[in-house]
Amino acid sequence: MTEDSNSKLGPIFTSVSGVELSSEDRERLQSEAVGGVVLFANNCESAEQVGHLSKEIHELRTPSLIIAIDQEGGRVQRLKNGVTEIPPQQLFGALYDKEIDRGYDAAEIAGYLMASELRALDVDISFSPVLDVATVESDVIGNRSFHSDPHSVAILADSWTRGMQKAGMKAVGKHFPGHGGVAADSHIEVPEDSRTIEQLLNCDLIPYRRLGERLSAVMTAHVLYKEVTTAIPTYSSFWLEHVLREILAFYGPVFSDDLSMSGAAEAGDMETRVMTALMSGCDFALICQSSVETDKAIDALLQNRELWKEPGWQLDHLRPEEGEKSDEIEQIKEYFFELIS
Repeated sequence: MTEDSNSKLGPIFTSVSGVELSSEDRERLQSEAVGGVVLFANNCESAEQVGHLSKEIHELRTPSLIIAIDQEGGRVQRLKNGVTEIPPQQLFGALYDKEIDRGYDAAEIAGYLMASELRALDVDISFSPVLDVATVESDVIGNRSFHSDPHSVAILADSWTRGMQKAGMKAVGKHFPGHGGVAADSHIEVPEDSRTIEQLLNCDLIPYRRLGERLSAVMTAHVLYKEVTTAIPTYSSFWLEHVLREILAFYGPVFSDDLSMSGAAEAGDMETRVMTALMSGCDFALICQSSVETDKAIDALLQNRELWKEPGWQLDHLRPEEGEKSDEIEQIKEYFFELIS
C-alpha cells in the first residue's frame, strides 16, 4: 500500500496503534484512500506526547492528514493529562437553567479551552459539540447532552462552538439527526427510534437548523428511524441529501460515525459499509477499531476509484484557522472553574 506521500488524500479516517507511529501505521497512512487519523485514549499518554505524535502524523503527507479526536469533556475526553478536564455537557445545561448567562459563558469558555489546548498540540478538530437532545434515559448519551430541550441545546452548542472558533478550530456536530431519543447503544446494536420525521424536525433537528453555518461538519448517528427510512442515516441519501442538504441547507462535510460499530453492520462487510456510506452522502468514513478491516476498505476503494470522489475542499474546510491567543490562559481557567463550581 506504499504510495507517493505527496498524493491526494482520501475519505477514510482511521486510528493508529499507540503513542507513536508503528511501521504498519506509517504504511497505512500513506495510502491515497486515507485522509485523516482519529486519536483515542490509548494514543494520548500526555499533552507533550500527543504534540509529538501530531507532528509525526502531519509530516507524513503533503497535504497533511487531518488529526481528529473526541474531546467533548466528561467521560468522552480522550486526552486528560496536561490539559483542562472539561465537565460533561449536561453540567452547562444545569447552569443555564439556574442562570442563563452563567451557563452560556461557561460553555463558550469550555469550547475555547478545549480547542486552544488541542490546537497547541497540532490536533486539527474535535468531534464536538454533541447536539443530541436528551429525550430518554440513555447510558450512551446521557450527560453528554447539553439538555432535554432542543432550543437550549442549540443555544449552548452555539456558545460552545463560538469558543472553538475563537481558538481557530472547526466544529463537528453529532450525531445527526439525533441519538438522544433511544436508550440502546449503537456501539453494540442498532437502536430503533419510532418517531416520525415531523416529530424529529420539531425536536432533534432544531439544533442543526439553528446553528446553520456555524457548524463546519456533522457526524451521522447509527440509529434506525423506522418510521422514516429502512436504512440508518449513515447509509441513507434521504437523510443526508434530502433532509440535511435540502431541508436544513447544510452544505459542509459529513462524517460517518465509526463503521466498526455494530450499529453500522446492516450494510454487510467493511468494504460494503464504506462504499454504501460514501455513495449515500458521507464525505468521510471512520474505521477505528480494526487495522485488518481498514486495510480491506482501503484496498476496495483503490480498486474502485470511479465510485468515490477525492475529498479536496472537504478536507480544506476542516483545517484550522488562526485563533485568538491569550496571555491570560490561567486566569481564564480560574474564571471557568469559578463559573462551574
